[in-house]
Amino acid sequence: MWSMANEKQTAGAMFNSVTAGSKIIGKIIADTDVRLDGTLEGELQTAGKLVIGEKGFLKGTALCQNAELLGSLEGTLTVKQTLTLRGTSVVKGDIQTGVLIIEPNAKFNGNCIMGQPLDKNKVEAKSENK
Repeated sequence: MWSMANEKQTAGAMFNSVTAGSKIIGKIIADTDVRLDGTLEGELQTAGKLVIGEKGFLKGTALCQNAELLGSLEGTLTVKQTLTLRGTSVVKGDIQTGVLIIEPNAKFNGNCIMGQPLDKNKVEAKSENK
């Protein structure tokens, strides 16, 4: 029997998922958490948490509240609160976050800005001067 109580219990567990073997080219906008186990080439925006699984790959830009990376990201990531790079993660690009947690063996090659808006022109100028 369906009841409103059942709906309330499952409502907090809602999330969007791109499964392993799937590839999306384009833009994803979500109000809830997103888990990426496949490939996304493009842009992702979520009001919730972004999780990139071990086999997940994002090439492009992402904006989210919190993020946990186990897989790969190539591009720009903006996390309003906490970004966790797990030991299996590989990041090539620029990140902006409030809090950054990096586990041993995680790979990060790029620029990190904490606590201020990411100014892409400044990041590009720094890269050209190297």
